[in-house]
Amino acid sequence: MTILPLTYLGNIQWFTKLLFEECVIDLGEHYVRQSYRNRCEILASGGVVPLSAQVVKPDNWNRQTMAEVRLDYSKRWQHRHWNSIVAAYRSSPWFDHYAPLLEPFYRRRFELLSEFNMELLHLMLKLLNASPGLRFSREYIPPAEGDLRAVLSPKARRAKPDPRFAPAEYWQVFSDRHPFAPNLSIIDLLFCEGPRAMEILRAGYL
Repeated sequence: MTILPLTYLGNIQWFTKLLFEECVIDLGEHYVRQSYRNRCEILASGGVVPLSAQVVKPDNWNRQTMAEVRLDYSKRWQHRHWNSIVAAYRSSPWFDHYAPLLEPFYRRRFELLSEFNMELLHLMLKLLNASPGLRFSREYIPPAEGDLRAVLSPKARRAKPDPRFAPAEYWQVFSDRHPFAPNLSIIDLLFCEGPRAMEILRAGYL
């Protein structure tokens, strides 16, 4: 059983696990800062750009579960994220098709990070035409074989090699000025390749 964190517009590696392995998403884990739980990465004209959803700082991070993390709207992060997404992908082949479905998530206020992430996940699966049978746990799952909560990380020192994943290359918006950027948010793949996204995800799963 693969144990996954709930991520914000998860990357391609995360989606290959969810779609092609037996998984459970742990909502009972303690929230981890500077992780994909509130962060995704897209490709802009200047290179890879991280987008981080702002969250309310609790009195004690170590006692807050992922299901309890609240979003902070004092810094207009939704506005910045949507503007960044539009700037990065408005010239992509599938932007006009998918953007109207994604934009409402950056106009509506969600109380909880997990609610925001989960509803975005349902949309991504719909766009992929995938029905993996989602499983969630609100109770903390002890570490076990297949636990990827700590190693699926934007921090190089935490990430570990994955023998079951080798990102397949595809056309990207700024491929004329940047080398291929692997393992970005799933929206990069969808905006660039549309219905071929599932084919590319399968190609990256070993």
